[in-house]
Amino acid sequence: MIHIILAEDHHIVRGGIKSLLEKEKDFVITGEATNGADVLDLLNKGTNADIILADMNMPVMGGLELTERIKNDFPQSKVIILSALDHEKYVIKAFQSGASGYLLKSVSPDELIFAIKHTHQHTAYICSELSIRFLNRLLTIPDPVSHENIQDIEFSTREIEILGLIAEGFTNQEIADKLFTSKRTIENHRQTLIDKTNSRNTVALIRFAMLNGII
Repeated sequence: MIHIILAEDHHIVRGGIKSLLEKEKDFVITGEATNGADVLDLLNKGTNADIILADMNMPVMGGLELTERIKNDFPQSKVIILSALDHEKYVIKAFQSGASGYLLKSVSPDELIFAIKHTHQHTAYICSELSIRFLNRLLTIPDPVSHENIQDIEFSTREIEILGLIAEGFTNQEIADKLFTSKRTIENHRQTLIDKTNSRNTVALIRFAMLNGII
């Protein structure tokens, strides 16, 4: 079970997110807040939170300051920033502050759910829209890549197919629909590929695949 606190000062937005997440049997909304100070108050009173889904801009205390406080005072909780700000400087600041994820508010419901599960179980997550944008920028930077161990990694036809669809920006649910399988199967494939290639995240996985000629 994943315990979640929602921090968003717009009541309609927060209500919509809450309604969506409450449909997931693995999620429990343990608290709601309109600013970072309220989140800290909830945690200090003993509210359980594995994930804190927080807006970047909130009154009293915004997402960045909240993230820094969570990192220092409640390290067992992970913060995912949900923001309309798509410039890379905000993404960098968020992760430097200790965030475990960064999602644009335009993210699909499926990706929001996947991001929460992935961040809870594994490492950092950046939404697919930003991942593709950053990947395209990275690919323009000369970077010597070692191919010496690529022959030791075997990829199945299905894995290569999934890699290609991930690189095109499709969500897990969209890939599952295209391949007539379940979303959980695609999630497992994605994580297996990340582990197999020793990639830190999906962006690094796609970059590895493209630079090594896998896709």
